[in-house]
Amino acid sequence: MEPRYVSAMIEFKEKFGPYIVIAPGVAIPHARPEDGVKRPCLCLVTLEKPVEFGHEDNGPVFLIIAFGAIDHKQHLKALSQLSKLLENHEDVERIRRAKTKEEVIEIVSKYKD
Repeated sequence: MEPRYVSAMIEFKEKFGPYIVIAPGVAIPHARPEDGVKRPCLCLVTLEKPVEFGHEDNGPVFLIIAFGAIDHKQHLKALSQLSKLLENHEDVERIRRAKTKEEVIEIVSKYKD
C-alpha cells in the first residue's frame, strides 16, 4: 500500500466521523482501492490503552483492523470475513490478550476462506 492510503483513511474518518468504529472497542479504518492499494493487505493493532474515536456507543477502541482491497469484490469479502471474526467475542478477547503475532495469526486464520 502506498503512504497516501493512510492519509485517505484519516481523511475518511475526518469527513464521515467515527463510522469506522463498527463494534464495541473495534475500529476498521479503510479507504478506496484507488487511494493507493497495490495488493490486498491487513494490519491489526491492539492498544494497551484504548483510544476514543468519538463513537458514543462503541468507544473507546482497543482493536484496530485496517485493510486494503484492490477491488469492490475483495473489499466485500474482507468485510464478510472480519464480521465473522467480530461476531465471535471469545476470539476478539483472545486477540486482545495475545502476547505474540503468532497467536493473533492463528486466530485470524480461522476466518480466511
